[in-house]
This record gives sequence, structure tokens and C-alpha cells, in this order.
Amino acid sequence: QVKKALCVLLQHHLAGWALSPRGPVQYEARRRQVLRLLRYPRYIYTAKALYGDAAELLVEELLLHGQMSRGRATNSVAERLSDGGGDGKSTDCSEVSNAFVRLADTHFIQRCPMAPEPPPEGPPPPVPTLPSAERDKHLVPPTSHGGKGKRSRSCDEEEEGEHKAKRQKQEGGSSEFPPFPPVPQDDDIYWQVNLERFHQHFRDQAVVGAVSSRMDQTSSEVVRTMLRLSEVTTASGAAHTQPLSSHEIFRSLPPGYNIGKQVLDQYLALLAEDPLEFVGKAGDSGGGTYTVKVTWGQLGLPRGHSQPSLIPVLPPRFGSRCARIFRLLLRKKHLEQKQVEDFAMIPAKEAKDMLYRMLSENLVSLQEIPKTPDHAPSRTFYLYTVNVVAAARMLLHRCYKSVANLMERRQHETRENKRLLEKSQRVEAILASMQATGAEAAQLREVEEMVTGPERGQLESLKRNVNK
Repeated sequence: QVKKALCVLLQHHLAGWALSPRGPVQYEARRRQVLRLLRYPRYIYTAKALYGDAAELLVEELLLHGQMSRGRATNSVAERLSDGGGDGKSTDCSEVSNAFVRLADTHFIQRCPMAPEPPPEGPPPPVPTLPSAERDKHLVPPTSHGGKGKRSRSCDEEEEGEHKAKRQKQEGGSSEFPPFPPVPQDDDIYWQVNLERFHQHFRDQAVVGAVSSRMDQTSSEVVRTMLRLSEVTTASGAAHTQPLSSHEIFRSLPPGYNIGKQVLDQYLALLAEDPLEFVGKAGDSGGGTYTVKVTWGQLGLPRGHSQPSLIPVLPPRFGSRCARIFRLLLRKKHLEQKQVEDFAMIPAKEAKDMLYRMLSENLVSLQEIPKTPDHAPSRTFYLYTVNVVAAARMLLHRCYKSVANLMERRQHETRENKRLLEKSQRVEAILASMQATGAEAAQLREVEEMVTGPERGQLESLKRNVNK
């Protein structure tokens, strides 16, 4: 049972392994990967919004199984699409295959590391080394189709390479190591969802939204075009995108934006000169080259985009005046206590109390600037400021805590009403069987009355609470 559980955790990348110095293999839980389970619905919805139903189901299948071969994934999705159509016809696999290739080309899915071949002599190593070729990570192997006789109604017969792989596996039953064929076929290449690429897409959307709220729609469309041009070439942890010339940006603008080259250059110059520094100028060649700063740690994005996320948290917990002080510190960056009182127009006693409360909650921080080397308090400036990254991390921690509390509460409500839920399920099963056999309405009403009025009210209340 322990081995099966470890296999499941490794299959879904929720656990990792390493060879300890003493010899045995040690396993570890990947906490960040576990927390990302909360975002699975958002990954699936994003794939649907970008590439349609087939891509949505492909991402859902890969997330459900952890990793799959291309053939299995496309077969499963085609069957689900056929069942959902209701016309009894099999779906042509070309649509599903095209969606798979689009997801791979834009790096939303990627290959898993290949298992190495076992040594010809001697025992296998305790820990396999999984080589990962960055160059081929998103490369979909070419497939040879079966010509005119290929039936498009069956996904199992779409690719001749899959037939060969299956035949080799069936014929090579006497092989000592069947999971490790000498030449990897399409079915031996496993694929997984590239979660970092989805996070990069979410980050790009946040940047575009911040530019739109800061400037206007056309500026945000210029930044969106720049991000789209460099989405595949920019590494997920890069501080800025690859440099793009203004000519490239102009050629790639959507057809609906009929702005001239001169107007685009003016927009790019305005974006580059903005204090929030969403766009930076990288050089003057080709009419000027520009990059988009996309690091989460850059304070430009939180300063321009923190009001929708951080400030609404403050009034219920600290009051509207604390939110005013927080907004003031975001705008002015560093202020002394007397300056906070004057700018916010709040009495000294109240301002001091609010600043200390926010300081204790890590929403604001205090920076000391001594005038003399002895750090004497009378000769030291004390400046209040907002560490946006720390405040955002604290807010994220609270969100995780809230999710955990809600899950605990939902389990508690279900446990407390377990007997009533079982009774309701039994009554529903009896009603379904009686309706299938054609029972009379009076008999159905008699069975429904087994659940009393107060019990129905209790069930409705439970349903509301669980849905919340």
C-alpha cells in the first residue's frame, strides 16, 4: 500500500526522491505542488478560453492522470467529445491532435523526462537519472498517417507509429526490460501540464490589466502584443521579456487597432517614461527596442496593481482611516510619523495607534536612518514604508488559512449531519427505483414523506453551508 501511494504521488509530481548520503532513497513532499491543486480549475478554464473544448479536456486529462502519452490522451478526449455530442458518432482525431500540438507549441504542456535504459550488466542504480533535453521538451514527434485507407472515425488507427509501438510491445514479451524500449516511440513519451507557463500567462494578464487601469486600452494592447510575441522565448523566471523592435510590434498589432507607426512610437515612449516602468527601452536599433518588465518582485506591478488586492482588506480589519494611511504610504513611499499625520489629516494619537497596529501585522515596516554612528534615538529618522511583497505574502498566507478553515468547516458540517444525509440518499434511491418501475404518484408521495419537514429544512441549510 505504501508503494502504491508513493507511485501515485510521484505520478502527480506531488513527491520527489533523492539518494541520501547513507545509501537508501529518501522521499519528500512538494508543498508548492500540493498548493497548486487549488488552481487546477483555473488552468482548465484558461485552456478552454485560449484553444477551445478539446484543449480544455486535454489539460483536464493530463491533470487528472499526472502524466500521459499523447495517444492515450487524444483517445480519451475524443471519446469524451463523442459521448458529449450525443449523436453516436466518433469524433475525428485531427481536432484533438491539433489542440495538442497548439498546447505544446505554446509550451502549456511539455514532455516528462525519459527513463534511462537499464545497464546491460549488473543491478540497476538505486536512483534513476532522468535526463531532460530542453531543446526537445515541447517538440511533438512527427506521425506518419496511414494514407487514404485511414478511418478518421477511430483514434486508435490515426497514427501508424502507435501501431508499431503496440506491435513491438506485444511481440517483445520475452524482453527482460519491457518498459525501456531501445527506440522511444510516441507512446513511450509522456506529457505533463507545464504549470509555470500557466503562471506566466496569469502574470502577463495582470501586467496588461495594470497598464489598462494606469493608462488606456491602446497602451494595454501594445503591451499585450509585446508579451504575446515573446511568450515562448522568455524564460519563466526572467526579469524582462526579449527585446522587440518597434517595427516588429507594429507589424503584430491586432487588425482592429488602426494606429500609425508614429503614434505607436509615442505610446512606447510614454510607457518607457512612466514611473511604474512597465516597459523599458533596451536600445535604439531598428527604430528602438523595448522590453516588458515582468518580474513579480518588481515593485512596479504591486504599486500599480496593489490597490485592487491589498487595500480592500484593510477597512473591515483596521478601518477606513488605516486604508487612507496605507494608500498614502504607497504613493509617497517613505514618511515620518508627523508627515503621516499631516498628509492624512488624522489626529496624532489616532495616527500613531493605527501605524503601530499595521506595523504589528507586517502591513507597514519601519526604516531607521541614523544621523550619527551611535544610533541615538534622538538623532535618528524613523520612516514608515510599505513592503508590498511582504504584505502580499502575508495576504496569501491568510488566503491559504481561510481555505483550510473552510475545508475543515465543510467536513465538520458533513460529519454532524451524516445520519440525515444517508437517510436522504436512501430515500432518493428508493424513489429512483420506483419511478423506473412505473410506481403510482401516491406511492411516491408516501416515500417522499419519510423525510419530514424539519429534516428537509435542515438538509437545505446544510446544502447552503456546504456550497458556501
